[in-house]
Amino acid sequence: MDQALLSRRRFLQASGGTALAASLAACGGGGSGGGASTKELSFVYMGTAEQQATWNKLFAKFTEQHPEIKLEAEGIPLSNWGDFFNKLSTRIAGGQVPDVIQIATEGQRLFASKGLLAPLDDYIKKDQSTIDEYYGDMDPNLIEWDKKYASTDGKTYYLPGEFNTMCMWYSKDLFAKAGVPEPTAKWTWDDFRHGCEQIKTKTGAFGYAADSAYFAAIMPWLLTNGTSSFSEDWSTPTYDDPRVIEAAEFNRKLVADKLSPPPGGTFDAFTAAAQGKLAMFGGGRWPIISIRNLKATSKMGIVPWPVKVQQGSPVGWNGYPILKASKKKDDAWTFIKFLISKEGSSTFAQLGGTIVPARKSIANSQSFLTDAPNGTEYLYQALSYATPIPSPDKGAAVQKAIEDGWKQVLTGNAAPADALGKAQTTLEGLV
Repeated sequence: MDQALLSRRRFLQASGGTALAASLAACGGGGSGGGASTKELSFVYMGTAEQQATWNKLFAKFTEQHPEIKLEAEGIPLSNWGDFFNKLSTRIAGGQVPDVIQIATEGQRLFASKGLLAPLDDYIKKDQSTIDEYYGDMDPNLIEWDKKYASTDGKTYYLPGEFNTMCMWYSKDLFAKAGVPEPTAKWTWDDFRHGCEQIKTKTGAFGYAADSAYFAAIMPWLLTNGTSSFSEDWSTPTYDDPRVIEAAEFNRKLVADKLSPPPGGTFDAFTAAAQGKLAMFGGGRWPIISIRNLKATSKMGIVPWPVKVQQGSPVGWNGYPILKASKKKDDAWTFIKFLISKEGSSTFAQLGGTIVPARKSIANSQSFLTDAPNGTEYLYQALSYATPIPSPDKGAAVQKAIEDGWKQVLTGNAAPADALGKAQTTLEGLV
C-alpha cells in the first residue's frame, strides 16, 4: 500500500525544515497589514489531485462570498509533509512567498520558533465574538493543545483547525463470515488478536495490516498500552520503555504468524479490505475517498483502537498561519475566518474532506456522517482521550529513528529490545 497514506503525510525530511526556515527568514520580516496591493492572496496547501477537487469547491464558495479577494490557491500534489516542505522551500528561496500555508501539528512548533509567522492575537481581539463562537463549538482539548504545543512564546500563530485521530477500520463482511462479533468501543488487544486468528482460519484473509508509520501504526499501540514515544513535554524520548517493547512484540507476532502481510511492498490495505482480503487497518478520516471510490462504505465499520491499558489515539491538527512577509494579512485573516466558519466547515465536510471538522456541531452533522462507515463519530470522540503526536523541532530525524526501529522489529531483523534500544540512543542525541 502507499505507506504515505498510512503515515498521515510524513513530516519534514532532514533537509526540508532547515532549508525552508532559512529561505523564509531570508525572504521577509515585518510585511504590512492589508494595504493596497495588486498581489493575489496566495494559499499553498498539500493535496493530491483527488483532494484538490474537493478543496477547489471550497475555494469557489469563498470566492462567492468574497469577490473582492482574488484567491490563488495551489495544492501541491504530494502525500507526505517532507516532500511538501522541500518543494515549498525551493519556491520560497526563489522569491515565491505565499500569504498563507497549511501546517500540520508536526511542523507548527518549528515554524513558530523560527519567527516566520505573523501573530494572530490582534486579529483575534478584533473578532473576539467570532473566535469565541468557534471555540465554543470545539472540544476544549484542541484549544488547550494548540496553546501548549504550537507556540514557544505565548503568542497565537494558529487557530486549531481540522484534525485526524486514529481508529480501527474493519470489514463487517469478514467478521460476519468468520462468525466473529464486530468489535466494540470496549474491545481489547486480546479480542483483536482473537479476531485476527479466527478470520484467518475461517476465511484465509489477513487480520490486520501492520506497518511502521509513526502516526498511524506505532503511536496507537503505544498509547493504548499506557506509554508513548516521548514525555509529555516532548523533551525526553521513552522509546525503550518496556511497554513500547511489548507493543512492538505484539505487532511482530502478527507478522510472524501471518495474520498480517509482510510490511512494506505494494500491499494496498484499502483495496484489500474492500475485496474481502483484509479485515482491519488503522486510519483517521483520510481513507474515506478511497473507500467511497471502491463502493465499500457500507461494508466497513470504524471503532476505537483496541485497549491493553487505556484508550489512546494520537492526534494532529491543521493550522493556517499568515506569513510574516505577507502584504495581504487582512485578506488572509478573512480567508482563515471563512475556513473556520460553520459554512466553510460544513461545505468541506459535505464535499468529502479527508479530515475531521474541528467544529463539534459539524462533526455530528449529516454533512460529515452521511456516506461514511458506521462508527465515524468515534473519530471526533477520540479527542477526549487523544495525545498530540510528539513533534520536537528535529521532527524529521526523530520520526525516522522511530520508524526505522519499529521496522526492524516487524521484519524480524532485530529483537525488539535491541532495535528500540538503538533507536532510543539515536533519539536521545536529537533532543
